[in-house]
Amino acid sequence: MTRSRTRSAHALRVAGLLLATGWLAGCGNLTPAADPSGSRQPVPRAGDSTPAGPRLQDPPELVSRNGLLKAAIVVERRKVQVGDRRLYATTYNGAYMPPTLRVRPGDRIDLTMTNRIDADTNLHTHGLHVSPRSPSDDIFVAIKYNHAYHYRYQLPFNHPTGTFWYHSHADMTSAPQVAGGESGVIVVEGLQQYLPPSLRRITEHTIAFKDFQVEGDSIKTHDLEIGAPTNRTVNGQQNPVIRIRPGETQLWRLANIGANIYYKLHLQGSRFRVIAQDGIPVRKAYDQDTIVIPAGARFDVLVQGGPPGVTRLETLRYDTGPAGNKFPRADLATVVTGGTPVHRATLPTGIAPHEDLSNAKIAVRRTVVLTENKAGTKYYIDGRLYDPHRTDFTGTLDTVEEWTVRNDSDETHSFHIHTNDFQLMSINGKAHDPSHGWYDTIDVPVRGKAVLRIHYTDFIGRTVVHCHILNHEDKGMMAVLDIVAPHADSPGK
Repeated sequence: MTRSRTRSAHALRVAGLLLATGWLAGCGNLTPAADPSGSRQPVPRAGDSTPAGPRLQDPPELVSRNGLLKAAIVVERRKVQVGDRRLYATTYNGAYMPPTLRVRPGDRIDLTMTNRIDADTNLHTHGLHVSPRSPSDDIFVAIKYNHAYHYRYQLPFNHPTGTFWYHSHADMTSAPQVAGGESGVIVVEGLQQYLPPSLRRITEHTIAFKDFQVEGDSIKTHDLEIGAPTNRTVNGQQNPVIRIRPGETQLWRLANIGANIYYKLHLQGSRFRVIAQDGIPVRKAYDQDTIVIPAGARFDVLVQGGPPGVTRLETLRYDTGPAGNKFPRADLATVVTGGTPVHRATLPTGIAPHEDLSNAKIAVRRTVVLTENKAGTKYYIDGRLYDPHRTDFTGTLDTVEEWTVRNDSDETHSFHIHTNDFQLMSINGKAHDPSHGWYDTIDVPVRGKAVLRIHYTDFIGRTVVHCHILNHEDKGMMAVLDIVAPHADSPGK
């Protein structure tokens, strides 16, 4: 894939907020959230009985400097503010919504994780194109209680620019740990360079979706029921206020960083202009009235302010199939349009070039089958439960493979591949538009199939593919992919 090589400038702001929570800046700069007071904002609409929430706070940021981001994470159980409540959560440095890691292509990330919870944990940098081998994105690492691990990630200079995230990938316990709070956002700078000059300094918001169920005075982490009533948050806040001026264009980084649930986003009276998917700039931007965001997925979108007034960012009803879940409609944020109007910019259509595998030479074709038992207690890939000691697929560096991922179950599954992005070719036989075909996480419909092509580039090593509904992953729907150098064993199962 052709990836961005240009580094865009980012204004660095310094604050002591993160020091109080234990984030070590090292060679990174600290950036605070907007409006740390969280003061409540008036909603200027007569007769609106819905109380305004707090002003949206973008997460504080750790920003790389001189090609290096150095940080420390402590995983611990603490009572913290979660939405409108104080609850015990599994936190990164004492925060339910931890800082965003902001880096540039070519940067190095040095990150020390210390485990203070009574269970093994680790860290996965979801979507980053980095080595799957230690001390980089090795998800087979198990950090014991009271132990630390030093991760080192080297981003290629042509790394895609967009929104990614980090979270626990501990074997068979990723769902409770992520549901408990172990997740945050990563931004790889450079996306705005593809916008017209007049839009390169627009307001940018991280809009990260996390949800929590309550058990006593704690976030529930075990025996999670995906379809149970839950509390949806934006950046850890419930129904925050997002302000925009009439005609103003903003960049929203939409990220589903929870454990299991779906979002079907709708912004009343507006449309989303999609400019990147899963951290990958699209070749041609496109408009959506609604965006379905599977567990683990991200979309970078442009939004423009309408006439003065109030509207809702909501998630609509969504059904994942007879054996799945029916998620109800819910308000996520209040969007207040007001202030001095600005000229409504013409939104870009062409964004960034990228590789097209439509005519690529295919080295291997595979069929991968997703199934589950009737009780919903075991989930399989090719009829097998996950075994970290078994290699299920072997791919060869610098080759292209075509995977047909078949869902033989009665619920949708969110399919994710580590290390390399892939191009979605078709869903249920319908060709997917190659101008926005690159993802790292896709939905495979009930009793349907998705065809995708993957180009193994840059890195070898053992990694995994899995359903990113983490309850399903923890109950077996994960397999090991070993990427080997050319002239090693022949590719195949």
